[in-house]
Amino acid sequence: MTNLLSNSDARRVFLAKQGLSAPPNRALTKAGLLQLIHDLGFVQVDSIQTVERAHHQILFSRNQTYRREHLKALLEKERALFEHWTHDASILPSAFFVYWKHKFRHQEKVLVERWRKWRGEGFEAAFEETYERVRRDGAMLARDVKADGHVSGGWWNWHPNKTALEYFWHTGKFAIAGRSNFQKIYDLTERVIPAEFREPEVSREDFVDWACRSALARLGFATHGEIAAFWNLVSPDEAKAWVSAHRDELTEVLVEPALGAKARPSWAFADFLSTLDSHPDAPPRIRVLSPFDPMIRDRNRTERLFGFFYRIEVFVPEPKREYGYYVFPLLEGDRLIGRIDMKADRKKSTLDVRRLWLEPGVKPSAGRLERLEAELERVARFAGVEKVVLLEGWRG
Repeated sequence: MTNLLSNSDARRVFLAKQGLSAPPNRALTKAGLLQLIHDLGFVQVDSIQTVERAHHQILFSRNQTYRREHLKALLEKERALFEHWTHDASILPSAFFVYWKHKFRHQEKVLVERWRKWRGEGFEAAFEETYERVRRDGAMLARDVKADGHVSGGWWNWHPNKTALEYFWHTGKFAIAGRSNFQKIYDLTERVIPAEFREPEVSREDFVDWACRSALARLGFATHGEIAAFWNLVSPDEAKAWVSAHRDELTEVLVEPALGAKARPSWAFADFLSTLDSHPDAPPRIRVLSPFDPMIRDRNRTERLFGFFYRIEVFVPEPKREYGYYVFPLLEGDRLIGRIDMKADRKKSTLDVRRLWLEPGVKPSAGRLERLEAELERVARFAGVEKVVLLEGWRG
């Protein structure tokens, strides 16, 4: 039997699963931060700092008492978190490392062939030398092992030693010990990941079960493809097979889509409908989301649930951009109401707001604009600038 899930209930559940329904001013301890990241599953890392780096902004949007030093301590001192890939570079609980070992083994099989096409024959010439140097001399940056005479030709024109460092990181032999000016510091995995997380092994069957089960728990309801895409660890076929094998634990739900979208049958755990009322409503305040926020990572899901089409236009040629280089979605309660173009000018100590776009049907009422300006003040303080500057024409 397929159960109908209203759009409002679907949004309420998903926002709660995404940590966006908890009181945003409740004091967040270091232990609470670790629990938040565990509940989210991962927090994406990105180098762009238009206002603040993605991982900091993602966590701040959920709790305004978030402290960067707590994240640094969990990553670099206590080693309760580690950095690796889901769909992109992300911060993950170290308790998940045992499952990533399956990803490492898969990467060993495919990366050499893929990178040989990218880099050319002989690209792995520096592998042995680079591994030995890190083993002997300890943690280092890519620039510490850069070959003499290499001229960078862009973001992906890595020198041979950098290629080696990345290969060993992707395949689990190296880990990220920390960052210096956002550049990765590489070291042997056994010197970074605690033995309690590094040494255990799980079977392939248990790995697939964890990947699917933990993804569905964090999504609330999902299609086979959404389950597979959450961690990017298993294939859609593996997720489909997992659903078939666990039908007695699951229920099928038809999620009412946003206006104009198409409904898609999804799966949820059997107790899902009976626990709907346990998910609180999202706070009514406006919050600025990072373009890399996990809530909007799956663009198709975002459009189906919220009727909100979003893409990052960083790599779109400027004449073809609809909005701007790096535009932030705005969440008000359980609705995505628009987007905003802004940038922190640290020389002037200002948060410069260039342009606001509200979604069709969303009115710029006095109350809504007050809530937006209150959020911009919070973001400015978090970014370390003194004031918000609304530039001429910012309302469009």
